[in-house]
Amino acid sequence: MNAVFYYRIGHWLYRRRVPILPKLFYWLTFLLFNSSIPPSCEIGKESRFAYGAVGVVLHGRCRIGDRVLIGQNVTVGGTFGSGVPVIGDNVWIAAGARILGDVRVGSNVIVGANAVVIKDIPDNCIAAGVPVRILRTIAPDALDALAGRLIEAPSAT
Repeated sequence: MNAVFYYRIGHWLYRRRVPILPKLFYWLTFLLFNSSIPPSCEIGKESRFAYGAVGVVLHGRCRIGDRVLIGQNVTVGGTFGSGVPVIGDNVWIAAGARILGDVRVGSNVIVGANAVVIKDIPDNCIAAGVPVRILRTIAPDALDALAGRLIEAPSAT
């Protein structure tokens, strides 16, 4: 069982304006995974959390695209008086990364471990560091092959 399962139920209830139950699923996720994943945030199709989403903190208004893999101890949040992050499709956010403020992370991006993202990241690149900087650009389909290997369960041999 993954935290995204509880998020999806809570988000479904939140969108239908069911009282109390979305908050119940939020607290259940918090208790089981030590994560703050509000039902009000938007997480796209096929997006997943690594290691069950242990220690993940998401802002209630953040938007996360399709096929995003979020590692453990990742924070996607606003800063005082600013907007919240928007994350594109096919993004891999490695463990411990912090994405803060009114920033946009493009599609087909890898955000390195413990990176601090406080400025926009364009499409098709690898970014890491404190503060984040672009390390290299990648082919638009390069992350598809990597994502396939990360998300598929290993076969028993």
